[in-house]
Amino acid sequence: MQSQVAVVGGGPVGLGLTIELGRRGIRTIVIEKDESIHHIPKGQNLTQRTMEHFRCWGVEDEIRAARVMPHGYPSAGVNAYGNLMSRFAHPWFRRSQVDSFYFTSNERLPQYLTEAVLRRRLDELPSVTALFGVTARTIDQDPSGAVVGTTKGPIETEYVVGCDGSHSLVREAAGIGEHRSEHDKRMVLLVFRSRQLHTILEERFGEASFFNVLDPELEGYWRFLGRVDVGEGWFFHAPVPPGSSPETIDHIELLHATVGTEFELSLDYMGFWDLRIALADTYLRGRVLIAGDAAHSHPPYGGYGINTGLEDARNLGWKLAACLDSWAGNHLLTSYTEERRPVFESTAREFIEAFIENDRRFIEANDPTRDEKEFAAAWERRRTGSNRGVSDFEPHYQGSPIVHGTEGGTSSAVGKHSFRAMAGHHLPARRLSGGGDLFDALGDGFTLITSSTETGESFRAAARAGGIPLSVVVDGFEGEMSDYGSKSILVRPDHFVSWVDDGTPYEPKDILAVSVGS
Repeated sequence: MQSQVAVVGGGPVGLGLTIELGRRGIRTIVIEKDESIHHIPKGQNLTQRTMEHFRCWGVEDEIRAARVMPHGYPSAGVNAYGNLMSRFAHPWFRRSQVDSFYFTSNERLPQYLTEAVLRRRLDELPSVTALFGVTARTIDQDPSGAVVGTTKGPIETEYVVGCDGSHSLVREAAGIGEHRSEHDKRMVLLVFRSRQLHTILEERFGEASFFNVLDPELEGYWRFLGRVDVGEGWFFHAPVPPGSSPETIDHIELLHATVGTEFELSLDYMGFWDLRIALADTYLRGRVLIAGDAAHSHPPYGGYGINTGLEDARNLGWKLAACLDSWAGNHLLTSYTEERRPVFESTAREFIEAFIENDRRFIEANDPTRDEKEFAAAWERRRTGSNRGVSDFEPHYQGSPIVHGTEGGTSSAVGKHSFRAMAGHHLPARRLSGGGDLFDALGDGFTLITSSTETGESFRAAARAGGIPLSVVVDGFEGEMSDYGSKSILVRPDHFVSWVDDGTPYEPKDILAVSVGS
């Protein structure tokens, strides 16, 4: 069996990458050991950016139709001290506050339902072959290609991408090392049903989807409760003693202590995992690449996991397609690591681990049993800005070698949302001067948005000479479009800005050459 790309791992990241490649006509085989989908609720918070991917992949409507939450139910949380009945509780992490910067709104959906939609999309792509219930055993490569040994026989391919989780066979076979930040915490995952808990929390907090409890005994680590639906479905993560097992955990007592009151419940599932953060040394070695949890893994703090992995897929997909279609420069594929790895490193350091460390320091410095009034004042200060939130999370590639005008910059997860078009940043959502959604005018290759027909023609000529797919959108930059602050903007296939005309003299062929890694 032969392919241009073999994707090992058919979870959401592997499926997303396969769709991104398949819609570009790349012959792709996805290999997934599980024939059926595991119905464990995880990866539920789908950001606005992730919904943009789904819109590009032709599944946004299907994803929204599959929701189990009521339409418009907010993806917002509550942070509490001690338990959820405590007087110290406040709203937290309301994703909708950055809606206006994206072309789609966020969604909340259990991962198994997302996977089901993505699996169905594969059937519509003639260049894609899905092998569910097939296990990858070996990965071998040479300078010209690779072979994946599977339980169904060998698969010859030009590239292999490991989307096979934190214990990645592909990463290990390629000899890619990883750095681990061990937190020495055993965690329990409970999946349960309780209508009574729904009533208790809705009466107390109104519409909220997830609830974090900061327990002074846990040294900054959270107990984390979230809705699977609105009615009775729940999941729960919490630190437990080392060596814990179903026989040693009183799950009812643990849940009652977290909520702060007793309620009836029915347990569906109990599992355990170890809290750690891991980051691969590189995302590329030879003909082998990695994405998602194979490249970076972390605890489920803030809903970064599935969204970060799908952004990997979007970033890598167009670059792999460019290489296989022979319009990529020599450095385009290496830019995948150079862009995506620093973003996760920043996410881990400045969001996930910062949450833990800031909360640890808060607990050490403040105690309501010692001075409740002083604690209340400290809790209010914490609520208004001691931890980074939704508005601070704006991944960008300012340090990228294939982005113009960002010399000396650093790719990071920390940024400032703005409607100004900035090289290395996501293209903000604006409506065309004559009406209509700019998103629908963007092409599958590069897109030049310009007020000048002459500029458009010069870029078209340069793109034809380099074999680079390019669409041109001519617009007067009136109304919302004026917010961009420039009248010529080059947008990459993943909808990040590659170049903004700032008045500096330029040659279109040079702009495009850098943008494709030449």
